[in-house]
Amino acid sequence: MPVATAVKVEALRDDLRSGAAVADLLGVSRSRVTRWLRGAGIDPLNAERVDLLELVWSSLLRIYEVEAAKAWLLGLNPLLGDRRPIDLVRAGRTEELMRAIRAERADSFA
Repeated sequence: MPVATAVKVEALRDDLRSGAAVADLLGVSRSRVTRWLRGAGIDPLNAERVDLLELVWSSLLRIYEVEAAKAWLLGLNPLLGDRRPIDLVRAGRTEELMRAIRAERADSFA
């Protein structure tokens, strides 16, 4: 059974230490994340962004510590054409992100 999007928002909030951090990464208002955490419905576009952020985040935590994972998300990445991974999360560019993470993982084990 799939994990509910609201549960993913809670997990991200716990990992990132605040709902505000989740909101900032997703590019939504802090009040929107608060509403989601209180049980309000999540629109399909933001649900997809949450799903992708959770996938990327959990993948990064297999390679890096929390602070390094945050830096990876927010920094310019040569594997992504010097774009920020978080911008690709917001745009729903799953394949590109997962390729970059696989390359990071391969480098970390080399």
